[in-house]
Amino acid sequence: MTDQPDLRHGESRSVDNSSSVVVDFREYKQSKDPLPVTFHRRELDAILWIYGRMVGDGEWRDYAIDHLKDKAVFSVFKRSGEMPLFRIEKNPKLAAKQGAYSVINVHGTILKRGHELNQVLKVFDKALKLVDK
Repeated sequence: MTDQPDLRHGESRSVDNSSSVVVDFREYKQSKDPLPVTFHRRELDAILWIYGRMVGDGEWRDYAIDHLKDKAVFSVFKRSGEMPLFRIEKNPKLAAKQGAYSVINVHGTILKRGHELNQVLKVFDKALKLVDK
């Protein structure tokens, strides 16, 4: 007779069967469904400071935050039903290369990219305006 896990007491015992493998369910779930990339509190503070300034100037009116598997995105809008004017992205896979942070305009052009969020956000210190052709 082989030893079976005693689920009533939370104990697990080894099984004589050589093909059996004990897997921690939490580790398995994390490996199959990794946590999304998020903005940390200090990053959000810096972004929301810029957002508040631009709302005060009447440039921006709405925002959205998306936490995806590979990146976090803070999108800003002039009107909520439109495409975002700008996207502030955090992509950890690019941290060792061009930098994890970038600001992208409505056309998909990267306006600034870098390793430090505060340096990347300086792109908004200039008078950026959406110009319709």
